[in-house]
Amino acid sequence: MKRLLSLTLAAALLAALTLPAAAAEEAQDARLARVTSLVKEALALDTDSYETFRGDLSEALVPVWDLSWEGERRSLSVQALEDGTVASLYRWESSPSAACSGDGFPSFPETGGTEDRAAAEAFLARVLRKGEAVELEDAEGAAFLGGSDSTWSGTIVLNGLPSPLHYSIRAEDGLVKHFSRDVPETAGVGGVPSPEPSAGAAKAREDLAGTLKLRLEYVLETAGGARAVLRYVPEAGAHEFLADGKTGELIDLTELEAQMRQGYRAAGGDNGAPAPTAKAELAADEAGLTRVELEGVQQLEGVLSKEELDKALRAESAYGLRGYALTGTSYESEAGTDGRAGRVLCTLRYARTDGGERLARNITVDAKTGDVDSVWSSAPYGREEKVSEEEALKQAEAFLKTRFPDRSLVLYRTDREIMPWRTENQPYRHFTFAQAVNGLPFRGNAVHVGIDNADGSVYSLSSSWDESVTFDGANGMVSMETALSAWAGTYEAVLAYRNVPQKLSKADPAQAKLLEQGTEYGYALRLAYGLERAESCAGVDAKTGAPVREERDGVRQPLSYDDLAGSSAKADVEKLARYGAGYAGGKFRPSQNVTQWELVALVYSLQGAALEPEAVEKDGRENAYYEAYRLGLLRSSERDDGAVLSRGDVIKMLLNAAGYGPAARLGGIYTCGYSDQDSIPAEGLGYAAIAGALGMASDVYAGSRTATRGEAASMLCRVLERAV
Repeated sequence: MKRLLSLTLAAALLAALTLPAAAAEEAQDARLARVTSLVKEALALDTDSYETFRGDLSEALVPVWDLSWEGERRSLSVQALEDGTVASLYRWESSPSAACSGDGFPSFPETGGTEDRAAAEAFLARVLRKGEAVELEDAEGAAFLGGSDSTWSGTIVLNGLPSPLHYSIRAEDGLVKHFSRDVPETAGVGGVPSPEPSAGAAKAREDLAGTLKLRLEYVLETAGGARAVLRYVPEAGAHEFLADGKTGELIDLTELEAQMRQGYRAAGGDNGAPAPTAKAELAADEAGLTRVELEGVQQLEGVLSKEELDKALRAESAYGLRGYALTGTSYESEAGTDGRAGRVLCTLRYARTDGGERLARNITVDAKTGDVDSVWSSAPYGREEKVSEEEALKQAEAFLKTRFPDRSLVLYRTDREIMPWRTENQPYRHFTFAQAVNGLPFRGNAVHVGIDNADGSVYSLSSSWDESVTFDGANGMVSMETALSAWAGTYEAVLAYRNVPQKLSKADPAQAKLLEQGTEYGYALRLAYGLERAESCAGVDAKTGAPVREERDGVRQPLSYDDLAGSSAKADVEKLARYGAGYAGGKFRPSQNVTQWELVALVYSLQGAALEPEAVEKDGRENAYYEAYRLGLLRSSERDDGAVLSRGDVIKMLLNAAGYGPAARLGGIYTCGYSDQDSIPAEGLGYAAIAGALGMASDVYAGSRTATRGEAASMLCRVLERAV
């Protein structure tokens, strides 16, 4: 089979090289032979061990080949352009696992170090074209469990300039297993422009700074805090501009992207506020309830019936329920806080048919008072608009005066201001009203309301409000001019290749194909200046005029502890910490006896969510225990948060979670070399034997002795080090 494949490819390639150009272009087999030969040469591929091969072709902007080799327990796939440029590679080989693996239970990543980096760099040297370059930078923050830590991704530098093109590469055991990249031919139209600018950076920066817009408003001084301060912040919906690198002309990127979207029309209903989670109907005739269930039922004492709530809503014309039928209701009890009972909410679901189209309206109310909490609806796009934007705004303002008479509100923004393309043919107009303090908005407290374009009724309603927030005084503020100057000073004008929408031309064959498909615009690489900054800024302090720097989000940081000195588990705890696994709060307490809850929290941290066991509220505990049940760490019937665990308990729970349970429970096949083997019960012998093989225990098993947090961490490390 392998020799036949080689001969076939050779014959096809020979034919392609000897036929006239036009004929060769028409012969698919010759094209496949040529691109296969180019790819094999570029990557120095040895494909003799594969048994089958195929090549699939797709032609959009340019021809793209998908080449696939298959063999016994291995496969290789490469995506390439007609000239042999490699756009992606995926290499898979099956190897028997040295141990079972639980569903979702991770392992420490395989570490290739310099060998894998060298392999990645050598691979990139083969596939990158003239003028292209990348730098392999290790990821910031905590490492991730599972897979390989020899993974890099980033942007491709074109002709020495940054570009919007990305790459990703992963190597294992000195071999590249995965690679993907954006190529200009498929990422946009028009190719790569010359890198030499004609316009100067200083003039570009000045012109771009003139497009910046700020607004003065109250914001929370710190995330999750309760004090609001005045700050100049970027204007919502302000357009983003670039400066052409050749002409210096300002490019309104936001406007061009809006023009690209004008052809887009939603194919179904949309709602103006997030839909609440579907709730199960409450059955009034349930029997055989437990004490806990009866306590839950008591929370519904005093709620109004669905008939009473429906009648009250229909009496309010603002909700536009004429012609709607009540199709269902659901009650939900909210969790209380500070020892107080939570609200009971009722969602009433309505529907009607208009011209063959189904319309829905869902209204959630306080089930004891009837006060409306939220509204969300769905209706088809493209309905006749009978309510103008001005009329819709008046309707929204009148409704809010009735619904929230004690709140001081000011219009903060509309959909048209920030996403004008979304307002095309949509069935509602959406407005955001913020709390007004000293005549200035505080967007942290806001009401969002949508008005139905057909009849002016309330299409959507949602609110977020915290009465505990305090506000700084509105005195001693710097001017807008000063704030804009400080804001502009945080930027530099950076020359780079950027994706910019451009109108397609019939003169270009590839663009002509897109025009035939109804596409008028496409992205193209354009040499342009853009405003960029090294640090993230939230705005300008209205009192000092200084830019407000922001902490970078989204980077998981390794954990650290100050109480590991002298602990035999120090190295293992710190190894877990590098991957964000362990306990939050800066204390590990390695010599403290470990409880069931603390082991659950430790295992839960493997997914990148470290907890401080002593400070986790009820919901956090429930989530962690749910994950423990899913992994098989324990069953729900075995839950006992404060139970102190023995070494045998920890070993059994960790091995069950990692998928060793079925093997450990096989009887009569295990022997151990522990000095205290005779004290191990028969049902625990399998767990003890596997624990010894993994290094979780050595000379003495001591299964009945109380385990410490440090021992639990060390045992977890041994499981995570298992072969994968």
